[in-house]
Amino acid sequence: MKKIFCFLFICLGVFAFAQNSSSNKTDEVSVSGKIIESVTNQPLVYATVAFTDLNGKIITGGISDSEGIYKIKVPSGVYKVTFEFIGFKTKTLNNQNLTTDTTLPTVSLEENNELLDEVVVTAETTEVQIRLDKKIYNIGKDLTTAGATVGDALANVPSVTVDAEGAIALRGNGNVRILINGRPSAIAGFGSAEALQSLPAESIERVEVITSPSARYDAEGTAGILNIILKREKVLGLNGSVQVNVQDPIGAGFTGNINLRTRKFNVFNTTSVNTRNSPGRGVVNNQFFSSTVENPLVLETRDFDRNDVGFNTNIGMEYFLTDKTSFTGSFFLSNGKDDDETFNNTNEFDSANNLAVNRIRIEEETEDDNNYQVSLNYITRFNDKGHELTADFQYGIDDQGERALISERNTFPTVELLPTELITIEERADEFLAQIDYVLPIGENAQFEAGYRGNFEETTTDFEVTEQSVLGGVFEIDEGLTNIFTYDEEINAVYTQYGNKFGKFSFLAGLRYEHTRLAGTVGGVSEDNDLVIDFDNSYSGLFPTLNLNYELNDSENITLGYNRRINRPRGRFVNPFPSRSSEANIFQGNPSLNPAFASAFDLGYLKRWGKKVTLTTSVYYQYETDAFERIQEGTDLVTPNGIPIIRTIPINLSTNERIGFEAGVLYNPTDWLRVNGSFNFFQFNSEGAFNGIEYGAKNTSYFSRLSAKVSLPYNIDWQTNAIYRGPTNNAQTETEDILFLNLAFSKDILKGNGTLALSIRDVFNSRKRMSLTNTDTFRSDSEFQFRVRTVNLSFIYRFNQKKEKGGGSRDDNGGDDGF
Repeated sequence: MKKIFCFLFICLGVFAFAQNSSSNKTDEVSVSGKIIESVTNQPLVYATVAFTDLNGKIITGGISDSEGIYKIKVPSGVYKVTFEFIGFKTKTLNNQNLTTDTTLPTVSLEENNELLDEVVVTAETTEVQIRLDKKIYNIGKDLTTAGATVGDALANVPSVTVDAEGAIALRGNGNVRILINGRPSAIAGFGSAEALQSLPAESIERVEVITSPSARYDAEGTAGILNIILKREKVLGLNGSVQVNVQDPIGAGFTGNINLRTRKFNVFNTTSVNTRNSPGRGVVNNQFFSSTVENPLVLETRDFDRNDVGFNTNIGMEYFLTDKTSFTGSFFLSNGKDDDETFNNTNEFDSANNLAVNRIRIEEETEDDNNYQVSLNYITRFNDKGHELTADFQYGIDDQGERALISERNTFPTVELLPTELITIEERADEFLAQIDYVLPIGENAQFEAGYRGNFEETTTDFEVTEQSVLGGVFEIDEGLTNIFTYDEEINAVYTQYGNKFGKFSFLAGLRYEHTRLAGTVGGVSEDNDLVIDFDNSYSGLFPTLNLNYELNDSENITLGYNRRINRPRGRFVNPFPSRSSEANIFQGNPSLNPAFASAFDLGYLKRWGKKVTLTTSVYYQYETDAFERIQEGTDLVTPNGIPIIRTIPINLSTNERIGFEAGVLYNPTDWLRVNGSFNFFQFNSEGAFNGIEYGAKNTSYFSRLSAKVSLPYNIDWQTNAIYRGPTNNAQTETEDILFLNLAFSKDILKGNGTLALSIRDVFNSRKRMSLTNTDTFRSDSEFQFRVRTVNLSFIYRFNQKKEKGGGSRDDNGGDDGF
């Protein structure tokens, strides 16, 4: 490690020195000016200026600063000066005789959605940018996300689904890597979908859906990557916004966003406070086929009430050391406190279907979740053509404490209080990340890139179960469940990639090498415990990537992508000790899990008909070996009340083959109606066995969404989102389809500086997961609703800040590949 960091700092020093060592030409003149937006007269930040000689060769160029001003050294001569900005029409000044220091007239650029190298389509509900290896969705204008969480907002992104429990999937595949600003982060709970439920959607600028990641990105996530880019203003001066919201079921929230930018520094902060009540309900009907089970039919009803209070703040400052070098430091803090109660009503029936036992089980759970993260970023731009060096260092802590007191009583055939159980979980994750990236443009269209990333994480989970042997007695430790599990993960990666463009054809090819060490140790248990299975595994892999693009014409292109990915077993999946979701249902990790590897292909097509219609389609194929699958099986164990215990355990299947098709349409027929629709169809075929039982399965499913936004009189907007997920199945479980609807209305007030919005999520209260599991020993029928219908009223006020609108904006915050 020490050698690695020494090497990184040496590289920083060498490149920083190289930046200052270049000599100036004696025949250069200084050319300056200003670039503004035609409608608002606001400065355009990072607009490009290019100087082309009489032979048609670009001699030099530059970009505008935070005030839209540029000042560029140019060899004296006659030039054509070109001004460009993504999403705006290009403007040219011809035959400029530049022999002395010159100030050119102020240039005003007009918006234009007709782009060549990058397609930007504004559909009001989302802004979509389609690049060589990814699609970028700007969800800032989606009315239904007002007062919502990041998890809710992701449900509106095409190709992404969020199930009733908040689990996120990409193209129907749950093994998706979640990044914040291009890196794993404590802000997202180091990739946990649960952490995203506490973050406000207002903090998001855009979401990058990366189905064919380049070599710059982690190889983790066989489905691909969701890269969430947080907001940061680039406009000079003080600006920001304040949003308050109230909701039913009872909830309220406040989000403040403030930004102060000068020529030397940029200070930014987003802070939110929220409280939510989220009631839900679950029903599980288990039928056991063994003749030794006294009461073979068990009906279990769960009503749960969750009360969450959360605080998040992200504060930082970017300091401009020179006009080409900047240093950014930021600190993220998240505190969450949950008070949850689960009321479990269990009825056991005998073989004649008569009620034999009724039991009430109440679980009172409190959870404290604290996340801290410090991030440092250094960037040097050696010139204005993309030649740059960046370095990132990040340290994060995720500290969770959970306490669950479980009381139980029989109400039939006799009333009897039962012993109480207390479960305590203390978990802490420490993660350190170091990354360095170097980008070198070669000529006009080519680019070389190389870099290193080290990711080091340690997670310790202290799981203690104590219970009374008799009612009112002392709490005694359950040696069979209590344990301390320590998980270590070390990943070192280097990569290189090269891209170029030849006429209408462009490509980006790369290779990434990753070395992984995964280790797990179990402590706090007796030496003769059969579940003590320590492991320490190391393995290496090469992960090639290739992305191709061919422009048939200005409005039509074809893309082809290939990449190799990995899915690493971690945390709960490899902890051999069981954890209980209820008395008769346990989850047990599998220390013998191997990493899964996948090869994925993606063929895409884009067609635009003017500004009104845009069609995007993709056909994708993936072949995965040692794929993970969670299976359920009976055990030889029963609860103290005689109920057989069902175990859920992850296993490696031999293969998982997946093929699919997706299509998206953006349709803007008039100024008052905008429609955005998508459809995804996929089929997977898995093969594999465990404990002599075949778990191979074939499943065909699909999901779609339709969003329409109507502009009404008096500055009122109305948006409707309909989301449908088709039925799915694996070797054991069939899950029914789900259809739900979201509505939202908004009105601009206070001369456009304020907006009132009313949103209803799950209008018909239909977002429920219903599934059926069949095995040789039991049958389980369940219905689960994670959250009921929610009504939200919000008000946002903006100061010195325009309302979010379509159009291109450049952000060096998300790890773009430049192609």
